[in-house]
Amino acid sequence: MGKLSHMSAGEVGQAERRSGALLDHLARRMRLRSESVLAPLGLRPRHLVALTVLRTSGDISQQALAGTLQIDGTNVVGLLNDLEAEGLVERKRSAEDRRRHVVSMTETGTKRLREAECALATVENDVLSALSPVERETLYELLCRAASAPVTCAEAAAEGDPDSSC
Repeated sequence: MGKLSHMSAGEVGQAERRSGALLDHLARRMRLRSESVLAPLGLRPRHLVALTVLRTSGDISQQALAGTLQIDGTNVVGLLNDLEAEGLVERKRSAEDRRRHVVSMTETGTKRLREAECALATVENDVLSALSPVERETLYELLCRAASAPVTCAEAAAEGDPDSSC
């Protein structure tokens, strides 16, 4: 006999209303559409995240940027190489510590980030068009709350996080 035969009607109803698959589906739709509007701007989602961090933080060390983005130093170098080649960021030696590089966003980077955000707003409006503005705000608040929940030991292990205290 299968597992469902041992579940009550209420438990079966709950099992049918899990959000994971729907969130995954919406995230996939959002990701595919986002990638298609970012490509003409010469950006990928990881570029967008780095530019957003730089706008918020201002000048930041390359090491601190890697920590904020939660990627290793080698990968942040490749990311910054992409952005620097497009004239979106600058890297300079730190005046305090010549071994460190400080990263800053250029005017071109600020302009490109604004263009990308406008394009992504259109994507979000299209993908979430079935929701009212109030429902979108509620969804945003719920997702923020869920995203701020502590990472479990299983999640940290799956992501290969060596800094995990598990």
